[in-house]
Amino acid sequence: MATAADHIVDTLAASGVKRVYGIPGDSLNGFTDSLRREKTIDWVHVRHEEAAAFAAAADAAVTGELAVCAGSCGPGNLHLINGLYDAHRSRVPVLAIAAQIPSEEIGSNYFQETRPEQLFADCSVFTAHVAHAEQLPRMLRLAMRAAVQQRGVAVLVIPGDVALAELEAETQTVVRAESVTSPSLTEVARAADILNGAKNVTILAGAGCADAHTELLEIAGRLQAPVVHALRGKEYVEHDNPYDVGMTGLLGFSSGYRAMESADALLVLGSDLPYQQFYPTAKVVQVDIRGENLGRRTPIDVGLVGDVAATVKELLPLVKGNRSDAHLKRMTKHYQRTRQDLDELAAPSRRGRPIHPQYLTRLLNQGAADDAVFLPDVGSPVVWAARYLTMNGRRRLIGSFSHGSMANALSQAIGAQAAEPQRQVIALTGDGGLTMLLGELITLTQNKLPVKVVVYNNSSLNFVELEMKAAGIVNFGTELVNPDFATMAEAMGIHGRRVTESKQLPKAVDDFLAHPGPALLDVVTERQELSMPPAVTAAQAKGFALYAIRTVLSGKGDELIDLARTNLRQVF
Repeated sequence: MATAADHIVDTLAASGVKRVYGIPGDSLNGFTDSLRREKTIDWVHVRHEEAAAFAAAADAAVTGELAVCAGSCGPGNLHLINGLYDAHRSRVPVLAIAAQIPSEEIGSNYFQETRPEQLFADCSVFTAHVAHAEQLPRMLRLAMRAAVQQRGVAVLVIPGDVALAELEAETQTVVRAESVTSPSLTEVARAADILNGAKNVTILAGAGCADAHTELLEIAGRLQAPVVHALRGKEYVEHDNPYDVGMTGLLGFSSGYRAMESADALLVLGSDLPYQQFYPTAKVVQVDIRGENLGRRTPIDVGLVGDVAATVKELLPLVKGNRSDAHLKRMTKHYQRTRQDLDELAAPSRRGRPIHPQYLTRLLNQGAADDAVFLPDVGSPVVWAARYLTMNGRRRLIGSFSHGSMANALSQAIGAQAAEPQRQVIALTGDGGLTMLLGELITLTQNKLPVKVVVYNNSSLNFVELEMKAAGIVNFGTELVNPDFATMAEAMGIHGRRVTESKQLPKAVDDFLAHPGPALLDVVTERQELSMPPAVTAAQAKGFALYAIRTVLSGKGDELIDLARTNLRQVF
């Protein structure tokens, strides 16, 4: 007779699941043994459960399908929580199998006992404890359905003895039921009135525009509106878009900020940009599939609950054409100047100086495949990815953009590469992020995953240093003493190359990207490079002045000289 674990594996396989990410443990024995016997789903063995959850999240982001990770009881599944938070906030469908201690010991403070159903409640759309095998088929079905329909995390807590219990149950198949949501025509008419009455309309477009590129361009053309994108919207909005004026937010640049600031009406399409200070004082129409997002970041005049594509189609017949293009022309010219200024910073460094990260990212962008998947670490790699990677409708940009966790790039690259073995996957890692989960380099070797790992090696927690400078605080506790990452990678069976001079970089990047297996490119980058925000506030200017004074008084005046030498080109 089959076991409850067999039912899980059969149901997952019937529903299209191809991989499970995790680390074995005694409370998971029933599940992993069933995977071994059934041979219908691959077990992707990682070195840390946090990486398993991040990998599953990236797998789900690349495929759009349910991805699965698993952790043994206590610390095993507790390690999943950071990656699951990221998956939950990124709105990707992930099922986590959280093994539990023996049923008869629950509540006795047994070895490794935790309460997963409470621990995971805040980062999931569904969490349930399976107390006996007969309960499993329904709970599994509910968990999978919640994950795929709500595009979030579902956690199933299963004691090891329950997984091994005998069970007769029909195999389930759970797939997403597709639907289209449109707002009421009354609210659409109200929105159209606001847009028709405005002189300067700007569009803020986010990840909700994933399947609405054509409609986005149509409404932008009708309104003669510049299109600003949020970071999560970059891969869906930027390409083939004559109305694009760049990104806004803390990692954006000035043209996106100015296009928002100068609008008297803002149309927000599928974006939940969290920074209130970047929204204009204007009339606001917001479209989102999730009604709870409406008005969450800034006061709105009309909120429309619906898919972006379907809602724009309802709006278009009511929006007047023949509008002045003055606002659009001003903003696109501003963007062209801003883009030129940014591109000029992506230049080789002088001999003997560390490499500008802008230059490194520009070369990666030029050399990468047309359908490459880029995964930047949180911190400065995200800044350079946002500013120097070009999206074309086929490339993907995946990261911890809502949760903002370090150590995401390499872990997510595991899932993206496992899901798409023939696709070029490039992890843009910071030296801090890489070393947090450094063992996952071995995961690449063990699973024969040809991920390309770039290390922005500036020997510091670079973005944290920038935040300190802006707050007027002398840098402290951010120094990183790093090894030669290329030599370390070679010891792990990964092709490694270290670059310290700009003149070496073009060929090194080409060779690195062309290598058939896993490869690591360790690039010594400029520590003092400033990633200036789109608008420097008075508080930030004051913070930099205080930083300069305090740095001199602390005896670290040489840092200011190095800072000025590195960033003088950004001023003139």
